[in-house]
Amino acid sequence: MREYNFFVYIMTNKNNNVFYIGMCNDLVRRILEHKKKANDGFTKKYNLNKLVYFEYYNDVEAAIGREKQLKKWSRLKKTTLISSNNPSFKDLFDEVYNNRWFLQS
Repeated sequence: MREYNFFVYIMTNKNNNVFYIGMCNDLVRRILEHKKKANDGFTKKYNLNKLVYFEYYNDVEAAIGREKQLKKWSRLKKTTLISSNNPSFKDLFDEVYNNRWFLQS
């Protein structure tokens, strides 16, 4: 049985004052799209190019459910979640990119 990868992630801007929550099956590709502003939309409009949080799932329904849950959370609750794993709100993309072997099935 093939295992699939799904990710729920949070992007922000340099001032950490706007959040975007998304879900994808290829985190490196998707974050590169955000960083390169490849698609018109919310992340391009608000210059959201910092990956500050992500979670891994192998079940698409679980990932979709978590994405919807996080989108309903207050800003304070989202900030607390990010801070619990990434207190300095540093961009995690380089770490994800350099360790992408763990993202592959």
